[in-house]
Amino acid sequence: MSEFKALRVCRSCGANGLHPILSFGETPLANALVTPGETQQVDAVYPLDLVYCPSCTLVQITEEVPPEVLFRDYVYLSSFSDTTVANARAIAHRLIDQRKLVPSSLVVEIASNDGYLLQHYRDRGVPVLGIDPARNIAEVARGKGIETLDEFFTLEFAQRLVGEGRRADVIHANNVMAHVPDTNGFLRGIATLLRDDGVAVIEVPYVVEMIDRLEFDTIYHEHLCYFSLTAVNALFGRNGLRVVDVELLPIHGGSLRIFGAVAGEPSAAVTKMLDDERAWGVSSVGAYDDFSRRVDALSENLRALLARLKSEGKRIAAYGASAKGTTLLSYTHMGGETIDFVADRSTAKHGKLTPGTHIEILPAEELVQRMPDYALMLVWNFAEEILKQQDEYRRRGGKFIIPLPEVTIV
Repeated sequence: MSEFKALRVCRSCGANGLHPILSFGETPLANALVTPGETQQVDAVYPLDLVYCPSCTLVQITEEVPPEVLFRDYVYLSSFSDTTVANARAIAHRLIDQRKLVPSSLVVEIASNDGYLLQHYRDRGVPVLGIDPARNIAEVARGKGIETLDEFFTLEFAQRLVGEGRRADVIHANNVMAHVPDTNGFLRGIATLLRDDGVAVIEVPYVVEMIDRLEFDTIYHEHLCYFSLTAVNALFGRNGLRVVDVELLPIHGGSLRIFGAVAGEPSAAVTKMLDDERAWGVSSVGAYDDFSRRVDALSENLRALLARLKSEGKRIAAYGASAKGTTLLSYTHMGGETIDFVADRSTAKHGKLTPGTHIEILPAEELVQRMPDYALMLVWNFAEEILKQQDEYRRRGGKFIIPLPEVTIV
């Protein structure tokens, strides 16, 4: 097992007195897919515990696995999700028009993956720079003609770019701020790299939706933090940024799109969301204390359903070899005795085995080829997209089991 740190104070404000919410015990790394032939080795497992900071309201895990272990070789390619690409295209075109971006502008994306977002700026003549520590995925982006630096984004890295004469008109950071151990340094880096009149657009899964909709499978070692706008507002203010606008998006089961700037006043949407969170109880441990009990009840319902189906002789596969899936299968203690195989669109995952459970990952087309009676949707956050893609499987009688926010068969 690689070294890991156990957090004892809040990673945002440094306060003591972290309040426990949910413990997963020891689990494998969510994206640590196994190569056949390596199954004799014991998968590395790490403690996974979710806690709440009463001082700044940040929800976080107490473990910190080294980023080099998690992100240098990565298997998630954003372009395999039509929903993700469509979301990226829409915000890129919107900002090009709103901010009147031109060939002398610069758009930077932190954790730019395979260029799924920056390609839309490039195609309209706006210069781009991608930053992503995964060397294999950065190479994919460069193959598309998108300049990508395979580095971790830090304050020091931002200062280096500024020293080279690069300042950004727009900085995107989609689903990455939760991955960063030094969140304060990360945001100071954004404030440093951003032009005085620039905008940072940061998307994060929304902790209020996670709690309300029982999205416990969002919790894994890559996700160090789970953000409310209240927590982000305090974090921004500590690091030279202002929250000037916010939008609630349906993607990933509920996400915040936060607009930050080095100066400016909060919009009416920001004020309203902060008020709504206060009414919800964001500053009270009571809003989180029932989460563990509700998650256990949901897990029992899912296990009972799949056990009944297996007892009836039904064949069950899963769809989506996702990080979420690793958490769900680990927490519910389901493996190859229940799931025959996992189907996935990503060619980078084909032929691998799922972490911990060692279930074979096959191309998505295998659902129709093998026709299991049911497919457990491990990427329920893309349910609408997947149901359309797998229309033939459903037409032939296959059914999907969507586990969250309640167990449903479609």
